[in-house]
Amino acid sequence: MIRLLHDNPLLLLFLVAGLGFVIGKIKVAGFSLGVAAVLFVGLAFGALDPSVALPELVQLLGLVLFVYTVGLSSGPGFFASLGGRGLRDNGLALGALALTAATVVTAAKVLRLRGHEAAGLFAGSSTNTPALAATLDAVRARGDAAAGPQAVVIYSLAYPMSVLFVLLAIVVLRRALRSDEGSGPLSRPLTGAIGERLSNVTVRVTDEHAIGGTVARIREREGLHVTFGRLRRGERVSVALDDDVLERGDLLTVVGNASELARAIAVLGERSAERIDLDRRTVDYRRIFVSDPKITRRPLRELGLRRFDAVITRLRRGDVELLPSGDTELELGDRIRVIAPREKLDEVSRFFGDSYQALSEIDVITFSLGIAAGLMLGKVPVPLGGGRHFELGLAGGPLIAGLLLGRVGRVGPFVFTPPFSANITLRQLGLVLFLAGVGTRTGWAFASALRGGSALPILASAAAIAFVVPSLTMLIGRTVLRIPWGVLLGVVSGIQTQPAALAFANEQTKDDLPNAGYATVYPLAVITKIVIAQAILSFV
Repeated sequence: MIRLLHDNPLLLLFLVAGLGFVIGKIKVAGFSLGVAAVLFVGLAFGALDPSVALPELVQLLGLVLFVYTVGLSSGPGFFASLGGRGLRDNGLALGALALTAATVVTAAKVLRLRGHEAAGLFAGSSTNTPALAATLDAVRARGDAAAGPQAVVIYSLAYPMSVLFVLLAIVVLRRALRSDEGSGPLSRPLTGAIGERLSNVTVRVTDEHAIGGTVARIREREGLHVTFGRLRRGERVSVALDDDVLERGDLLTVVGNASELARAIAVLGERSAERIDLDRRTVDYRRIFVSDPKITRRPLRELGLRRFDAVITRLRRGDVELLPSGDTELELGDRIRVIAPREKLDEVSRFFGDSYQALSEIDVITFSLGIAAGLMLGKVPVPLGGGRHFELGLAGGPLIAGLLLGRVGRVGPFVFTPPFSANITLRQLGLVLFLAGVGTRTGWAFASALRGGSALPILASAAAIAFVVPSLTMLIGRTVLRIPWGVLLGVVSGIQTQPAALAFANEQTKDDLPNAGYATVYPLAVITKIVIAQAILSFV
């Protein structure tokens, strides 16, 4: 069997990936390893014999695909989060990561760890694969053949302990702070926040302040985060356009979350039991895929939908439903709900593209050029002072390039953001390749560490770091910064860059606030961990 696996790396790759996903789906007390199980299956195969290892190119290719696609998808959210409450949450995240780094350096001195081992402990304690990847890339560039496997061994020991003790910290702090609520109005996410539940109601216009005002003016004057769909006046049903002047007795369909719908009803008049959205004789709706690159990354107000007498009432990006506004920029793969006169729906569909096949393809030119730019950026030396420097490498360079290109979106006719579904597929493929490569190439060293009995101090250190730092973060975030509990759990999960913690947080709060907190700090946390891991590697 060992000879067969050694002679057939493709067989080894798909065995590790397939078995990893099977094991990753197994839940124990509500917790599962997910895709991280691929790493541990790879370690198990690699532990059979030193010759059972995938080529290094598999690991490097997976790394580049993974971090670049993460950057592309996170770019808009990352730059948008650098102000307001996002600035507060990211400040808390940076403080937590600085504390993690200081704790790791202290543990490294006590345990007499070398730089690459300390960097592996940091990556494992913060459950961050890109930080490990940056460490491996840096030691590979130095030509230290033994340092890479040693860093992975430390990472592999620390990773599962960190996941478990972060969850334990959430349970303990939640009970200690008695945080069973969402802190009232502060817990309401901003319109368009991740996971926001949208619904619609019919409202009858009876309020004197609304009569005589246009749809757009009332929405802006009252700060309503809603969209208007249909307008019925008498027996005539039409699309509710921004310049429509409201009259007494008009019926409007309003789309938004529960709290915003309540505000809209109070502003306009009273809720009606009539369902004018079910009348599709003259005005109809259609769900349309955005597949034409020419209309992406442009504010909706610039698309000229007025010529179709059409409005977009909802936007679905992946599994997330968003409420669009005039500033919303569409991306390839978005699924929108458009309301328009029946005879114009086909024309509207052609305008947006509505091609499912096109959403499964990527622009190889822009994708390749973006990765090439990231690889070159990764070779630029960044000074650390004292004559030392580090490089962003294969992990940091493509990530930064992805963030920038994801924010820019397009340059002339070139669109750098691939369709959402294609991005997710490439990201998952890259992560699997990286984890399988790392696991098989370090499995023998991992098994040797377990047999030698040197694993216990690393396990204890990782457990302590993973419990103490998140606990202090939650304590400060809740008592000092007054961050709503649900958002705070998402911030802690984002600091850990840990989907398992996010899933656990969602189960604890029973709402969508953790998703918003997670998305706010995740990109900055990934970048900061890459930098910290390389700084530890250089200074410890």
